[in-house]
Amino acid sequence: MSCYNRRDLGLLLLRLGTGGVLAAHGAQKLFGWFGGHGIEGTGQFMESVGYAPGRASATAAGLAETGGGALLALGLATPAAGAAAAGAMAGAAAVHVPNGFFAQEGGYEYAATLGLAAAGLAVAGPGRLSLDHAVGHVFDRGWMVPAALGVTAAVTAAVVGARNCRVRRAAEEAAGRQGTLFEE
Repeated sequence: MSCYNRRDLGLLLLRLGTGGVLAAHGAQKLFGWFGGHGIEGTGQFMESVGYAPGRASATAAGLAETGGGALLALGLATPAAGAAAAGAMAGAAAVHVPNGFFAQEGGYEYAATLGLAAAGLAVAGPGRLSLDHAVGHVFDRGWMVPAALGVTAAVTAAVVGARNCRVRRAAEEAAGRQGTLFEE
């Protein structure tokens, strides 16, 4: 008989809560569930905030959130699941940074909290009440944590960097058009 400790129960609660919220959030993007806008609507939004192409960006974000969240909740492939979800939340946080920290002002608080929880679970591991433990941690090896987080960090930095360049360029073009209106 196996005895589960507080750490295992705590990790289970964190995985179920964080993973469930992320999976639902991603399902809004992918399927339009829970009041979401689906791929088309989310793609249009993604394009409007600088992630291009919008449909591909919506699909990638939706898959990272839905898949990463579901896998975190199950405790399966925890390093990759946590890294994918954290990367998606870093991309979301980039959109909200200009609004400050707190969510009620449109800030990045919510995205940062989910992303940090997902990254923390990737590092801490799933605990014994998980599918990773049940299958002998074949998808949860020590080397997978830095590999998953490193690859995700590099891809996220490239995607967010390209988005920031597009947003900056659009702002400069808008300012240039505004200047010509005043000159006429």
